[in-house]
Amino acid sequence: MPASLFWIFSALMLVFGAAVVLNRNPVASALSLVVSFLGLSALFMSLDAYFIGIIQVLVYAGAVMVLFLFIIMLLDLRAEERRKIKTVTVVGGAAVALALFAQICLVVGKLRGAHETFPPLASPPVDDVRAVGFLLFDNYNLPFQIIAVLVLVATIGVIVLSKRELR
Repeated sequence: MPASLFWIFSALMLVFGAAVVLNRNPVASALSLVVSFLGLSALFMSLDAYFIGIIQVLVYAGAVMVLFLFIIMLLDLRAEERRKIKTVTVVGGAAVALALFAQICLVVGKLRGAHETFPPLASPPVDDVRAVGFLLFDNYNLPFQIIAVLVLVATIGVIVLSKRELR
């Protein structure tokens, strides 16, 4: 991947990641998160991690965001819009974000490898789909099934909690 595409996808992720936090509308925030996931998927593809890039799109940008949008639609959006932004909160959040950014710049600046380009991969790519599949369904089959049941219970819980009483 050319360096220009890396910077485009990185900027896309940063801009839409900031839009997730700054948008007042939860639906627009969730859709900004989808675009940020797509930029992350493109960066994974540029690292020859095609399986992780596709899973990023299918699982996170697809299934998880549909679940988020479903839950957002069940909530009362008018109560969220009535909240006022407090200046102290914005200033405090900006100060913490600035301190975190400064710390990241200091740490990355001291890394020796941060100023060098990454060497190309020496060995041919491994069939990571087969390895992940065997690992997931052999070693982690029970936790995988437990997580599926937990997501189902959480979805049913949201529906029950958001159900309105008819009068």
